[in-house]
Amino acid sequence: MALENGEWIMRGVSWDDPDRIRTPEELTAMVNTVGFLPLFANGIKGFSAEEHVASDCWWTGDRENDPWEWREIIASGHKAAYGKFFNKKAGFISLEWLPYFVNYRRDGYDFDSAWEDSRVNRREKLIMDILTDTDSSGDIVWTDKNILTTELKKLAGFGKGGEKNFPGITTDLMMKTYLVTAGFRRRMNKKGEEYGMAVSLLLPPETVWGYDTVTSAYSETPYESWERLTGRIRSLYPDADQKEIEKLIGKAPDVS
Repeated sequence: MALENGEWIMRGVSWDDPDRIRTPEELTAMVNTVGFLPLFANGIKGFSAEEHVASDCWWTGDRENDPWEWREIIASGHKAAYGKFFNKKAGFISLEWLPYFVNYRRDGYDFDSAWEDSRVNRREKLIMDILTDTDSSGDIVWTDKNILTTELKKLAGFGKGGEKNFPGITTDLMMKTYLVTAGFRRRMNKKGEEYGMAVSLLLPPETVWGYDTVTSAYSETPYESWERLTGRIRSLYPDADQKEIEKLIGKAPDVS
């Protein structure tokens, strides 16, 4: 997606292209094949969902053909992770590769440990406190709290007269893999009728896929996970510039 002469241009393929991705299931299959995939075009040619779908189907509201609608379907299906994982922009991560992102991005820290070591900030904790519980020993327990972001913002104390930059803080939590977009729902009026645009549902990935699955790469160093991630891109896109890879994935962690 690029802004040209005041108009957004989608970098996709034609409707008749035989290699066009046609369904959310096909897009999920591509994510699982590649391992992880930004939603929109970026500095690495071919490394996005945008470049493999029809360029004229975006934001039509056609659930069968609109890739913007597909992201809701994929996020809710939980067969891949969806969130703002790539330079604070949206994309998908397969369940096979999610643990490596978690290990690298968290630097091996669960959220409670990161808080104790001052690696996350107070506003991040306000949000995570709403989405998690603690057991009798004080350890975090991940529970499926189906709170839409509109309500989460209020419950965590953000908004008018309260904390600032809720979108930025939730994006940071997704970049650190402490949150994923686990689904979308539309709000309900007093008559029980849906209305408005779909609103995201944010959850810790441990809630969706379980702690053991999400943290299964903790046995290796964050640097080793980073090498896996960047090496995966280089193997599939050998012409990719290292700076562009690090722009999407992040810089190498400290090995000292």
